[in-house]
Amino acid sequence: MRLLVVEDDPDLNRQLVTALGEAGYAVDTAFDGEEGHFLGDTEPYDAVILDIGLPRKDGLSVLEQWRRDERKMPVLILTARERWSDKVAGMDAGADDYVAKPFHMEEVLARLRALLRRSAGHASNDLTCGPLVLDTKAARVMVDGQAIKLTSHEYRVLHYLMMQRDRVVSRTELVEHLYEQDFDRDSNTVEVFIGRLRKKLPVDLIKTVRGLGYRLTENPDGA
Repeated sequence: MRLLVVEDDPDLNRQLVTALGEAGYAVDTAFDGEEGHFLGDTEPYDAVILDIGLPRKDGLSVLEQWRRDERKMPVLILTARERWSDKVAGMDAGADDYVAKPFHMEEVLARLRALLRRSAGHASNDLTCGPLVLDTKAARVMVDGQAIKLTSHEYRVLHYLMMQRDRVVSRTELVEHLYEQDFDRDSNTVEVFIGRLRKKLPVDLIKTVRGLGYRLTENPDGA
């Protein structure tokens, strides 16, 4: 899953990017409203963490423009604790949730997981497909109750496919949600990660749909 963090405080921005990266997300970052608006308008993010008080263009204006342009990704806004009016204005502008500063990083991660679950139609932190279970809270994968060790990129591929369960996902879409903006992207590496996952999963859950991409399903006729 690929996220955007728009926060002008360098230390807080770095802390968010570090925590999100450790949780298994690919993260892009911006330090002002204009850059944040451009990235959110042109890149396919799964969710955005957006500060309200930004230089060059305030967060509410950024959010309102995204929604006018029908950008539908979930947005978690960061607000000052004493400014209740910012929280109301942010929700009215199209935010999906908010966190008040100062905050605990665990709260941000929990609210973000909830937003991603709801946007993909899932009710639990545990994503399942037959004997396969991916715990988004612990970033852990199990098959028949046994933990499976994955690299960070293998986990990202599997996480995205499980969030899109039973839907065909193209290689291009996987690449867009697997790597940060400045990463040297190569769609051929997706095939490598899919191959590695198939070797680690004891059942044929990842189907190749010829000419279209991949589908994760427990349906034996899903190919």
